Amino acid sequence: MFRILFFEPRIPPNTGNAIRLAAATGCELHLVEPLGFDLSEPKLRRAGLDYHDLAVVTVHPNLAAAWTALAPERVYAFTSHATRFHHQVEYHPGDVLLFGPEPTGLPAEVLTDPHVTERLRIPMLAGRRSMNLANSASIVAYEAWRQQGFDGAV
Repeated sequence: MFRILFFEPRIPPNTGNAIRLAAATGCELHLVEPLGFDLSEPKLRRAGLDYHDLAVVTVHPNLAAAWTALAPERVYAFTSHATRFHHQVEYHPGDVLLFGPEPTGLPAEVLTDPHVTERLRIPMLAGRRSMNLANSASIVAYEAWRQQGFDGAV
């Protein structure tokens, strides 16, 4: 399946919702420290409900450690500064879907990291800055899974 990578996430409920997303889709969720919360925080646990045991969640001390562990072939970084849309690529199982922290998004040094295959954006109306992190990850994960025929879904 796909690997969702949150770079330095800050808002616990977004990560809790991403845990639910990972459990529902079979994606792995990878988190790069520093986190803006403790993984045992009640808001995160409440958002994740009882899905924590059904999701694969890995915390990496930094981005370099994440790259070593993931050994990605393809990494798609999501940013409002890209010109190509998320649905205009052909996703493959194992692809890394990289999202930045709330509210700043991915910093320039991450967007230009040599591991990043391409920068993509999610369509929005003009004048809007960004979308919720968990919602963005859901939109992309479901598009990628749709392209695979929702393999494994019931």
